[in-house]
Amino acid sequence: MRLVTLLTALLLNAAFAQSGDTTSEILRISPTSGPEGSRVEIVGRNLQEIKRVKFGDRHSTFKVLSPDKLIAIVPNRAITAEISLSTTKEQIQGPFPFVILNDPRIPHEVSYKAGYVNPDPKPPDFTSVLLWGIAISDTRIPNYASATIEISRTRLSCRINGNDIVLNDDMGQLRGGLYLRCPWFSGNHSELMPMSNDPMNHAVILNVGQRPDRIWHFWSASPRPALPPGGLEGCTAKAWVKISDGALLQMGMDYWRSPAVSYAPGNNHEAGASNWYFSSPRWQEALFTDIGGPQF
Repeated sequence: MRLVTLLTALLLNAAFAQSGDTTSEILRISPTSGPEGSRVEIVGRNLQEIKRVKFGDRHSTFKVLSPDKLIAIVPNRAITAEISLSTTKEQIQGPFPFVILNDPRIPHEVSYKAGYVNPDPKPPDFTSVLLWGIAISDTRIPNYASATIEISRTRLSCRINGNDIVLNDDMGQLRGGLYLRCPWFSGNHSELMPMSNDPMNHAVILNVGQRPDRIWHFWSASPRPALPPGGLEGCTAKAWVKISDGALLQMGMDYWRSPAVSYAPGNNHEAGASNWYFSSPRWQEALFTDIGGPQF
């Protein structure tokens, strides 16, 4: 009986191969739930021609590994919904919803709840780069009004032809502004960001709990540097920080058209953002890098 079953399966497979059926199909998804930024393995049939992957109505960054497997990254602001795959001829719907389970420590209104690297490369005529960070308080935490983030140092380096070159390294200095939090960065109009100093640790103190309605958006004190000549592999933004209870922080980086151009639509290209960093009694290193591109 087992031999008959095996022969039947072989005959069916042979018939399928001869038929030339190129219909794509999703057979399995792993995992079936996770946060934004998760790596999801999709196993199926005839996946080599997939041109688009969506989680609900959100486009995903993906990589086809073989005709029966691809890796997709759960996109920003995705909600629980089916995964769909598209070719030039058809659209295939997943058999069940992918459940979004973001870190509950991240407030709902936050735009990027997990780290990501922009799959679109820097425009070739963009010649400058700037690190940035976002600091906020969490009003769900008792005594959030006293929440602070201390930043002792920021450093930006870029990998050129295999060599890491430091472009700026600032101690105890920042620039920045306060931006509307709800909706996230709405209007992009800022107030001056208040700062105090801790001479013992040579650190800037951001009293984020005193303005919980704002995003404390900071960037390096040094002028926006030019990219060194050569083959750019990516850049890394770092900050040495101490985060109190009720505060959280994210690092990121933008490429710019030139070192001197002012902010305007089209003048900067977001490289991506880090995962969120949370409170710790110790100093920690917060970083974002786009070296290597999206991590599949």
